[in-house]
Amino acid sequence: MDDPLVYLNGAMTPLSEARIPVLDRGFIFGDGVYEVIPIYGRKMFRSGQHMARLFRSLAAIGIPNPHDKEQWLALIGQVVAAYPADDQLAYLQVTRGVAKRGHAFPKDITPTVFIMTSQLSLATDEVRAKGVACVSMEDLRWLHCEIKSISLLGNVLAAQNAAENEATESIQFRNGFLTEASASNVWIVKDGKLMGPPKDNLILEGIRYGLIEELCESGSIPIEARRITRDEVFAADEVLLSSATKEVLPVVTIDGKTIGSGRPGPVYHRLYQAYQAAKAS
Repeated sequence: MDDPLVYLNGAMTPLSEARIPVLDRGFIFGDGVYEVIPIYGRKMFRSGQHMARLFRSLAAIGIPNPHDKEQWLALIGQVVAAYPADDQLAYLQVTRGVAKRGHAFPKDITPTVFIMTSQLSLATDEVRAKGVACVSMEDLRWLHCEIKSISLLGNVLAAQNAAENEATESIQFRNGFLTEASASNVWIVKDGKLMGPPKDNLILEGIRYGLIEELCESGSIPIEARRITRDEVFAADEVLLSSATKEVLPVVTIDGKTIGSGRPGPVYHRLYQAYQAAKAS
């Protein structure tokens, strides 16, 4: 759909006609937060968890939440209903609003609210059967990665690093320990146990993080959150990515070095099948 309807500050409008003032603090400072929700069969997946994370992000940077949960879901539903595809990726963004340029928070301004959606594109069966290549890099981002901020320059540079190396993702390390990729959480498997970095300020807690914890519990897969060294990542039996668009995706090489057997492993296959069952439930 070339010109879908979007929601902007109280009105549905074609995307090509949506406008914000240049003094919007999202444009000037990246002063805002966002959320991305997968839509399967026109139904939002884990919307409660996405709303909770949006509310946490707004509170963390002191933007008044312009809507309650039910109002947010109704607005997203309007945009989803106007789009022709059944499987979509809904994007919502809240900035602090429009004000004279100045770094400190201005008083008494109205947040800017924007919602759009697009076709959800997932990895093909061929890609999943082969697994993907990644590269590694130092994590040079700020220290509040738990906030889903629209200030994504660090992530953009990491994604560009992956693109320039013909890789799916850049897997990042801070002081020798695994954090996350440019747009994914990262997991390792060793001796049948799934392990991921702790949920702290150094990573964005993906909605898939909580889902994978649930899938491991129901599938009797051991799971642990702890600091993971670079050496452990390269010595893992499996490395996995998780995100809204990747769902769960197997990594078979990092920096050209083979991970495990060089093929998607058994824990990946179990989690992927469980993920599909969760979508259908």
